[in-house]
Amino acid sequence: MTWEPEVEEIARRRELAYRMGGEERVAEQHARGKLTIRERIDTLVDEGSFRERGVLGGHGDYEGMELVAFMPKRTVFGLAKIDGRPVALSGEDFTARPASGGSGVEGGPNGGGGTRSISAEHMAVELQIPMIRLIDGFGADIRAVRRMNRTYVPVMSWALTAQMLSEVPLVSVALGSVAGGPAALAAAAHWSVMVRDLSQVFAAGPPVVARALGQNITKEELGGYQVHARGSGVIDNEAEDEADALRQVRTFLSYLPSNVYQLPPVCPTDDPPDRREEALLSLIPRDRNRPYNPRRMVELIVDRGSAFEIGRYYGRSLITIFARINGHPVAVLANDPIVHGGAMDADAAQKLEKFVDLCDTFHLPVVNFADQPGFMIGLAAEAAGTLKQGVRAAIAMEAASVPWATVVVRRLYGVAGGAHQAHDHWNYRFAWPSGEWGSLPIEGGVAAAYRREIEAADDPDAHRARLEEEMVAVRSPFHTAEAVDIEDIVDPRETRPMLCEWVELAYHKLPVTLGRRLRPMRP
Repeated sequence: MTWEPEVEEIARRRELAYRMGGEERVAEQHARGKLTIRERIDTLVDEGSFRERGVLGGHGDYEGMELVAFMPKRTVFGLAKIDGRPVALSGEDFTARPASGGSGVEGGPNGGGGTRSISAEHMAVELQIPMIRLIDGFGADIRAVRRMNRTYVPVMSWALTAQMLSEVPLVSVALGSVAGGPAALAAAAHWSVMVRDLSQVFAAGPPVVARALGQNITKEELGGYQVHARGSGVIDNEAEDEADALRQVRTFLSYLPSNVYQLPPVCPTDDPPDRREEALLSLIPRDRNRPYNPRRMVELIVDRGSAFEIGRYYGRSLITIFARINGHPVAVLANDPIVHGGAMDADAAQKLEKFVDLCDTFHLPVVNFADQPGFMIGLAAEAAGTLKQGVRAAIAMEAASVPWATVVVRRLYGVAGGAHQAHDHWNYRFAWPSGEWGSLPIEGGVAAAYRREIEAADDPDAHRARLEEEMVAVRSPFHTAEAVDIEDIVDPRETRPMLCEWVELAYHKLPVTLGRRLRPMRP
């Protein structure tokens, strides 16, 4: 007598689970231009590496003791590998939904599939591996209340999320219309991505908004990529399609350690550390009012093909990039003079704070290509709380313990310009010959400091121009170097070789900084 019948029953139940919601619902999912959850997982992880947990869970219909129909639970979760490294992941099977996602049918106070989703997060914390949420569902369903014949007190514990934000990379991928609790989870991550014209994220969907506020709008107008990946900053990146979103997940994780107790993974590279790019010598225009391409600048310096931008369309005067220098993962900051002249507005300050916290959490050394003319000014900037957000960003930089290198490529002015690195300890810093700095730019500074003198002159415009011309000579970076107020001025073509030397020293120091920070990163 063997257990062969039970083994066969295991295989039959697994096969029923793998059918998900059935052929019709799977076809409906494909007709929407969407993959099923298992297709998403297969696209994301290393081939054959997914080990599903809880696959036998679901609702069975019986005739006597015989199982005649089976609807699997809608949350698929388990362990897998990405580039050979273990990860935990969970995702909603939209085809298997009995009604809707989140709390209700599966009792999920965390909005992502009840206890099964929580189990995936527990695995991530216990095993100290990255956690990936593939979100395609929405929150509470009023029909569940009717079935239960009672209401319930809302509960959404953030303890596990806070622990993951402190210890392991946490990624959210919005792959459908995501509302309520799942929408909150989409935002509660180190990094998030959504699919253009396919994903939407909102606290409540159009029917609720129409009923509560009388606003009749579409899902895309309410929470599409234009709103959240290009406007609010709730979602970091946008993707062309699901395959692109999942590719970006793999790329993002490739720069980070599996947890805060490890170093970022160093990769071999064939890009010479002594590479000198002639284009850097003329990249910054001599006309200080002309912009340049900062992304091109970064690409010329970091390892070829290694730049991965985060949050491109939010806080656009600041560019945030993961890259590698001589195979070592680094975080890159650069101001974009094409947007507001590179000035720091409230959105850019919030973006800076989050990015620095992310780098400090996972020990990524920071390279700051600084060209900061100051805080954004004017009525709108003041109303947006630019100063407050800017101070928060500056304090985040001061609190960061990761190695930091600043390359002053052009301007550093005012309080925002002063916040280009922490100043309570040594950081690696040098300038290009195009560098200039001060409490105020000459143009506005002269107008403010000599206002009465200019107004009293016979020709105010000519007098202001003469004063500005006198100050131009003082602006020379070589005067600052004479006082050793800037450590060095270098040929821009030497930037990559110098940073390759620095990054070796930075990674030599990093083991001292391993471990959790005093507080979790706040997304």
